[in-house]
Amino acid sequence: RELGYIEGQNILIEYRWADGRFERLPALAAELARSKVDVIVAQNTVAAVAAKNATSTIPIILVTVGDPVGSGLAASLARPGGNVTGLSLFPTPAISGKQLELLKEAFPTLRQVAVLANPANPPTADLLTETERAARSLGLQLRVVEVREPKDFDGAFATIKNDGLPALLVIADPLVNENRGRIVGFAAANRLPAIYPYRTFVDAEGLMSYGVDNSDLSRRAATYVDRILKGAKPAELPIEQPAKFELVVNLRTAKALALTIAPSLLLRADHVVE
Repeated sequence: RELGYIEGQNILIEYRWADGRFERLPALAAELARSKVDVIVAQNTVAAVAAKNATSTIPIILVTVGDPVGSGLAASLARPGGNVTGLSLFPTPAISGKQLELLKEAFPTLRQVAVLANPANPPTADLLTETERAARSLGLQLRVVEVREPKDFDGAFATIKNDGLPALLVIADPLVNENRGRIVGFAAANRLPAIYPYRTFVDAEGLMSYGVDNSDLSRRAATYVDRILKGAKPAELPIEQPAKFELVVNLRTAKALALTIAPSLLLRADHVVE
């Protein structure tokens, strides 16, 4: 709207949603390509790869993609060279290591952390590598618990609970974001200190999050759509990187869980929910 577009008047938007099931994305992307839309906006890496496999001509705008070059979506960030451009989280795999550092700062006596991750998502490997590097420097033991589809969460929760893992770090992923209510509910029921990758988890009464401001990336993606619709070529538009990161702490949740967060971390928080 800020760029002058009003849905139903001068722009039509076709939405396709995979409900956290990656295997549906290729068919959805092919459906959009057949309908000859002017631009495809891909929210994450798996969606972007599906879109690129479906069309080499329709411009594709990235929103929160881990590594466009490593994923084969673009030749380089400065000159993408094909039909894909937009926003990238790269080079920020170190963000998961930072999340672990913040969790340790908030709860200095921690010695072990469960890491909930989806290995089917391409950026996960780099994020886990950074998490493990940070764990070694912090003297923490990690237990990676995998989820690949919605039905895996119950088993993952049982593993975390039965093994007595005392804290939780959630690796950024569309599947976990789609199931954030279940994850936050599990952490609350078991009084687990937890750090999440997106503010949406804190909005759902999660304890704390640190990550890229996804709403900022979405707004910036809209400017790419505008430029493409006005004639710009995706091959000539550099892929931009995150500009805003935020630490959000839900003090109300901490009190409900009888958890005391280190004051030093509260002072550093960009937003505190009370």
